[in-house]
Amino acid sequence: MDLDINFLKQIAINVSDLVIPLIGTKEGANKSKRGAGGDISMEIDLIAEKVIIDTLEKANVNLLLISEEVGEIYIGEEEKAKDNQNVLIVDPIDGSNNAARGVPYCSVSIAYAIGNKVSDIKKAVVLNLITKDIYWAEKGNGAYYKNTPIHVSDLDISQKCFFELNLPMKNLMENFLKLSPLIRSFYRIRILGSSALTLCQIASGNMEAFINLRESNRLVDVAAGILILKEAGGKIFSLSGENIDIGLSINTKFPFIACNAALKPFLKEELKLNKY
Repeated sequence: MDLDINFLKQIAINVSDLVIPLIGTKEGANKSKRGAGGDISMEIDLIAEKVIIDTLEKANVNLLLISEEVGEIYIGEEEKAKDNQNVLIVDPIDGSNNAARGVPYCSVSIAYAIGNKVSDIKKAVVLNLITKDIYWAEKGNGAYYKNTPIHVSDLDISQKCFFELNLPMKNLMENFLKLSPLIRSFYRIRILGSSALTLCQIASGNMEAFINLRESNRLVDVAAGILILKEAGGKIFSLSGENIDIGLSINTKFPFIACNAALKPFLKEELKLNKY
């Protein structure tokens, strides 16, 4: 059974209905065990994920769920899920620390694939938990904000480009110094805290690039955003300039560069010069 985009939107709405009252509260920020994605789960994360699982079980679907807290579990009949190759990759709360502290930049990210690689992602939904605005895409049919088609900007590096920079704490200053010529080329830097939403900002033309050098960046954070960005005419690639088409797994982690089409040649050349 092919999951409908409206069903994916409804899952996201179900999450938002339950977690919005918890954003910025002590209850929502209560820490639990370490999730499969590697971070300490908070109550708001666990509640969001439970909503997703409950919604899937009620819909009688058969699929592999890859989620930040539980890791990988089969919903419905495992053999049927393996046969149909349906995979749902979710981050119940992308930007958990923002949500816990009441910083208004967090989302729920849902990507649906038929297959086992990033290129097999067919549909995607990212819902802004503060505004309830939905970004979505279907492979080959474009990307949308609410019901309006979106597209990346056409700004090049000579214009006033915005970008987000996410660096690992290890060798922080070394990385910062290596990137300083590139950083000076941009008009403004942003560090926002929800990778899914930032990819949607680039897809909408509100920002131009996202440089994420963290090797611990998880697939669940960006799976939906990747499709939305691509369908909006954007580009995403590895630090060596290669296409990202890796396996769908809770253990999949990778750094990346995301940008509009105009910036791709510049960014690839800068990374090559800085030997990334």
